[in-house]
Amino acid sequence: MKNRFTILPALIGLFLAGCGDKPSPPPSAPALTNVATRSFEVRGVVRSVPETGRTLVVRHEEIPGYMPKMTMELNVRDTNELRGLQRDDSITFRLVATEDTHWIENIHRVGRAAPTAAPPAASTSVVAELKPGDALPDAEMITEDGRPVRLSDFRGKAVAFTFMFTRCPLPDFCPRMSGNFSQARARLLARTNAPANWQFISLSFDPEFDQPKVLTGYARSYRKADHDRWLFAAATPELLATLAPRLDFMFSREGGSFSHNLRTVVLDPQGRVFRQFDGNQWTPEQLADAMAEAAKVNEASRKNIAH
Repeated sequence: MKNRFTILPALIGLFLAGCGDKPSPPPSAPALTNVATRSFEVRGVVRSVPETGRTLVVRHEEIPGYMPKMTMELNVRDTNELRGLQRDDSITFRLVATEDTHWIENIHRVGRAAPTAAPPAASTSVVAELKPGDALPDAEMITEDGRPVRLSDFRGKAVAFTFMFTRCPLPDFCPRMSGNFSQARARLLARTNAPANWQFISLSFDPEFDQPKVLTGYARSYRKADHDRWLFAAATPELLATLAPRLDFMFSREGGSFSHNLRTVVLDPQGRVFRQFDGNQWTPEQLADAMAEAAKVNEASRKNIAH
């Protein structure tokens, strides 16, 4: 269940360098595609050079019309361009985004930024990560129409929730989570023998920006006018503090930007963890299958909880 970044979250005392879990090792040169390719010339500062040698963590400047300044773990097209790069190097590069992936290329070191403190050592306190069959702690969220609801309000239903925020544009991170939810929901609705007791929740960890009006507009681009069993909401500080360490969900803020990994969790109708999807390599079909199975779980069939 582990797929970690190194992090420094403001709320939970950890450090993360990257927007999204690293997927299964990407090819050193992502395949080009002719579908909706966009490219941007970008400046930024290196935050770390991950040991995989296939990505680079960069705090980049605003990309007008596309993305605010963020700290991101970006796929590198030509890994030879990473040679000699160090923390606090100022760089320029080209960001290329297609409909389903991204990479950076033409990386050039142009100077040194003011030194920043290295990430602190990880906390020695240990919080046990939840496993399949464990009860998820209850917590509150604020829905897209401004109502406070709690996870316990969905008892009796299988629940899938994923962490996201609306200002994350890279196609293989938050947009992929929302697209996968849309397709998984459509698959469940199309199954004539599927159970009906299920609910999807897209949960923003950027409540200051992702107010109800923002969430409603974002939801419309994925859910259209059909609200059936798909809710968008903003996490409260209580929810993040309670659940993030228990799910190995890691995020940080730096000067108004975010970095985060990806966690998607399926709960059974009793509010227990049924399955957790880490990263971005799972498919809508896998999620739909997990939801259909979780919806059938009851106390008598607890032994069937998937691992």
